[in-house]
Amino acid sequence: MAAQNQSSKFKDALPTIFWLGFLTGTLDGMAAIIWSFITNPKVGADVIFEFIASAVFGKAAFTSGTQMVVAGVFFHYLIAFLFTTAFYLLYPFFDKLIRNKYIIAVVYGIIVWLVMNLVVVPLSKIGYHHIKVHVALTGLVILIVCIGIPVALIADNKYWKAKFSPKK
Repeated sequence: MAAQNQSSKFKDALPTIFWLGFLTGTLDGMAAIIWSFITNPKVGADVIFEFIASAVFGKAAFTSGTQMVVAGVFFHYLIAFLFTTAFYLLYPFFDKLIRNKYIIAVVYGIIVWLVMNLVVVPLSKIGYHHIKVHVALTGLVILIVCIGIPVALIADNKYWKAKFSPKK
């Protein structure tokens, strides 16, 4: 019965997770494009998404045109959906430990940055790269604002409503 109840809760959460994953992927992608334009206006959005695709396809991603940009967009949203799903489903655990949605958002942004930069990217075809402090701090702020805060606010709202739902 408990497994069925958990399955039902996940099915109820799927629409929220879906649009929230789309929101976080879009916010993060836009932040990357804007930050790139500010720091180096010659680097277009296509190069950002080719870079993401290069994690799977290596240097060929920079010479294969539109299909690699599309692959990069796909991988970007896939990663955003995975992190959003994990955070949304783990939110009650974080909330029991920390009890402050804004601190949870910061902690989760840091976790996402660490996983991406110390695990995912080094294991990809991009490989290990030196991390510059100002780039790391910018990346952290972007992840906190674009993933941590939206998911924390919405998950907190959804779980808070469920906790005091008249169905209970």
